[in-house]
Amino acid sequence: MKFAIALFAPPHAPSSRRALRFAQAVLAGGHEISRLFFYQEGVHSASQTVVTPQDELDLSREWSDFVREQQLDGVVCIAAALRRGVLNQEEADRYSRSAANLGQDWELSGLGQLHEAAQLSDRLICFGGH
Repeated sequence: MKFAIALFAPPHAPSSRRALRFAQAVLAGGHEISRLFFYQEGVHSASQTVVTPQDELDLSREWSDFVREQQLDGVVCIAAALRRGVLNQEEADRYSRSAANLGQDWELSGLGQLHEAAQLSDRLICFGGH
């Protein structure tokens, strides 16, 4: 089965951890992930500037490691990211910001990527939405 997974919650929220564990279980079960889409507060999971207290699970790092190690399509909604200060170098330059903080394993793109993923997958699973 092919899954698309959307995360709407920030990295410190319980639903972010559930989403990651679900994604890991999908692959461990022999299924496929067509795309991971990070939207609303979920875009913070792709930021390299999130600092997690030492006694807590660093979900931003775990998400980045997971995307890189599994060679997944990790997409961050560009509109939500810009609104929250999550920028790649191109957007930092475009808006004259001093730094980029989007992790290298992530791609900024539009909401159409979520729609496409839903169309190409058997299931769209969302975590952290209202």
